[in-house]
Amino acid sequence: MNMKKLTFPLVLMLVCLVAVVQAQSIDEIVKEWERAKAYTKEYLDAMPESGYALKPTPEMRSFAEQMLHLTDANYGFAAAASGEKSPVGFGESEKSTDKSKANVTNLVLASYDFVINSLKKMTPVQLFEKTKLFNQFEMSKGMVYAKLFEHQTHHRGQTTVYLRLAKVTPPNEKLF
Repeated sequence: MNMKKLTFPLVLMLVCLVAVVQAQSIDEIVKEWERAKAYTKEYLDAMPESGYALKPTPEMRSFAEQMLHLTDANYGFAAAASGEKSPVGFGESEKSTDKSKANVTNLVLASYDFVINSLKKMTPVQLFEKTKLFNQFEMSKGMVYAKLFEHQTHHRGQTTVYLRLAKVTPPNEKLF
């Protein structure tokens, strides 16, 4: 068989394989965000209504404000990465006057839905495209989502102390 005739099918097969692997990675990223959403909901559910106003020290955010800060970042970062317009202005959630358990839970979970839905619309190639986060930091769109994942993990983790101060046992780690 002629080498040229053999090369094209092999290259085509390799391109298809790479596309499948990349598509699976988007599915895996979405699964991780769905897990993070469920884990964060466990934190929100664990904190009693009275604990939503809890501040470990006066200069710190309250539990509700920590979760609403996480919410604002979810919208801001995902909008920057996906190009979709955020339904919430940056910093708007944290400034909410309704910091009740029900409202905070709804706002937080909606922000996770925005992240998840924006990811589902991404193509594998788009994750490698460059963007500017907050008109300052140039990175791939995939890296923006990675930084956002780190951010939400950081702030959810901080609220473990809030739960302990409220005499609540934090949810067990949810790695899988």
